[in-house]
Amino acid sequence: MENDAATLYCPNEICQAANPLTHKFCQRCSTPLPKRYLWAVGDGLSGGSPGEILSDRYLVISKSIVLDTKPGLLPEAPELENLQSIRAYLRLIPYRLNVPQVYGVLALGEGRSQKEVLLLEKPPLLTDTTVSQVQLCSQLITAWRDATSMRQLNWLWQIAHLWQPFVTEGVASSLLDPHLLRVEGSLVRLLELRFDSEAINLTQLGEFWRQLHSHAKPVIAEFVKEISSSLIQGDINSSEILIAVLDRGLAELGRTQTPSIKIITKTDTGPSRQRNEDACYPPSGTLVSKPPQATALAIVCDGIGGHEGGNVASNLAIETIQQQVQQLTKVPYDHIEPSLLLADLDIAVAVANDKISQRNDGEHRHGRQRMGTTLVMALPLAQEMYITHVGDSRAYWITHHNCYQVTLDDDVASREVRLGYAIYREAVQQNGAGSLVQALGMSSSNSLHPTSQRFILDEDAIFLLTSDGLSDFDRVEEYWEADILPILTGEENVGNVANRLIEIANTKNGHDNVTIALVHYQLQYHEPELSLKAVIPENVPVKAPASAIQATLLEDSPPQKTKVIPENKPAPTTQLPFHLIVPLILVVVVGSMAYWLKQRLSPSSGTTPVFSNPVATLQPTALEPPTARSLKNLAPGWVIKTNREIILSNRETFPPGSYLEVIDKKPNPQAISGGSSVQMRLCSNEGTLAPANPKNTVVSKPSQASKKPVLIDLSQLQRSEVTVLQADDRSPCDTVSQSPDSQPSAPNAQTDTSAAESNTR
Repeated sequence: MENDAATLYCPNEICQAANPLTHKFCQRCSTPLPKRYLWAVGDGLSGGSPGEILSDRYLVISKSIVLDTKPGLLPEAPELENLQSIRAYLRLIPYRLNVPQVYGVLALGEGRSQKEVLLLEKPPLLTDTTVSQVQLCSQLITAWRDATSMRQLNWLWQIAHLWQPFVTEGVASSLLDPHLLRVEGSLVRLLELRFDSEAINLTQLGEFWRQLHSHAKPVIAEFVKEISSSLIQGDINSSEILIAVLDRGLAELGRTQTPSIKIITKTDTGPSRQRNEDACYPPSGTLVSKPPQATALAIVCDGIGGHEGGNVASNLAIETIQQQVQQLTKVPYDHIEPSLLLADLDIAVAVANDKISQRNDGEHRHGRQRMGTTLVMALPLAQEMYITHVGDSRAYWITHHNCYQVTLDDDVASREVRLGYAIYREAVQQNGAGSLVQALGMSSSNSLHPTSQRFILDEDAIFLLTSDGLSDFDRVEEYWEADILPILTGEENVGNVANRLIEIANTKNGHDNVTIALVHYQLQYHEPELSLKAVIPENVPVKAPASAIQATLLEDSPPQKTKVIPENKPAPTTQLPFHLIVPLILVVVVGSMAYWLKQRLSPSSGTTPVFSNPVATLQPTALEPPTARSLKNLAPGWVIKTNREIILSNRETFPPGSYLEVIDKKPNPQAISGGSSVQMRLCSNEGTLAPANPKNTVVSKPSQASKKPVLIDLSQLQRSEVTVLQADDRSPCDTVSQSPDSQPSAPNAQTDTSAAESNTR
């Protein structure tokens, strides 16, 4: 029971008026009054009684729950030497939908008897502000029996995603404690983290899940039983395999559902800017409904660069990514493999990044003169929502229960928290805390870390994409309940709400352009009449960076920014965008047999990796041969083929389809990359190969340019521009002097560079 005499102080530093706890807005200045209920870790508040005010600030609600009555003041932060004890909370900030974050500490007692109580914000609490009631969300094990089959699998799927990061941080036992494991609607929420006292393994998770079998919905009862047994017996021995099994179950349930989606976008220059550097897709004011439209996609970009071209960058990003991703929106749901789709989204962002970056290079823009843009994108497919972002444009997930920020800004403050150096509310107070650490177009894709996430939807929801013109100063958190939630209750439509959000941004903030996209997802779930069976794959793709771009970064470059990487995000096994879904084993077996047969029938022929538009085709492929080489390992006798026109810094041009053979390789201290240069001869820039020619004879003669070797800095080549041919690949070059086994191979089957910036235009 809250103290009726207690007051809530206005967070407006100019006002700071005292208000009754039941008020939502300050009675003096109309500023929204945030009610921050906090969870006190441990039994630190056992001596406090409900209604008591601690440290002249925190109102005790129960033995472990307090209300911050002065939300406008910074909480006391833990000492630096104490950060080690809370580092798991900080490093798990990418999973803050599931894990409460550190708010601050509450010092109780004096002298030697003084102790610090850790306070966590946004714990799994249900609040009714009208009657000032607060209670814990239900335990998962209690709410389980009343949930739909889709929600039951969704909860297990979330736990599976949390497993490996929790093991890494030494808190996996938190996922085995019924008291800590809570649910808020479709979300699994942890009350706090419990540090492991011993090694935790998947067998223990299977034993815990076995308790859920008896109350699982009939459609998934046998499925849950089989998964639990497989965990206990060791047949499922990694979180990747567990996620793959759950993905198949969710896909089966999703086939019986037909969601409806509405999308609307709005952009406005704002009262204080002369140019609108934001951009959106669909175009501002457009309402898209699926069905009847076949596709649904929303993108918001916030340009950087002012008169230097921020609006050019944002519109170029919209145009490029929309073209790339539209191919994905047309794919039937049962032809999509989630991990590959997540990788394709990252690749689409990389393509846009390189277009902007090359535009900057072509216009000789450097440093702060370079134009760039942030990005946030929503792609709804069946019962899933895919969110991709770079920069500080945000995505919010609004349900009947709460408003959740699902993206983490790519700024200095967030980076400090991810690295475990500071709590967020302290980090944002530092100079330059809001400075971006990445945006599209500022450098090559080697140093870009797009964040792509996937959410399972089992109820109606709103996703709000917004530039910082609206999200600054917590405006979304302040107004979601009054102005966005009515869409879900049927009291308002998305068009009116979009106009209202633009008005809030211009009147309450007004310092920037503002762009928003509202995605209204509606689902009427019906229990299907089927019985799922768990299919345990023998293996899944080894967990690795989501794309060749990220592989290069992790392999060759120093860390620049911690990336939010969902634990189910293995590397794509090919640069083609997505596969017709067939069992993984069948793909590998068929591909391997085909490759073996080809070698038997044509001993001199090999398999040349294909690097085409990453989202332009839909075609199943086998794994590329592990002997595919990388640019950084080029050696005399190796051959590369140009996939598009290359213009070197000396203006020499090589058209698409040119074949160049390495003559020599040597260090180049003057190279932009600080790396190597290769001397190459042009074998052909106009010929095609005979269909089956054991002597690798060229149909048309090589050009005269082949007689004149050229020296090429490796930093002038990019992975998308060339294909590195193996020693047994057919090419127009006369000889390939090195055997396939004489040089070290790259760890992935994609071209690679050691350069961070390209001179290619």
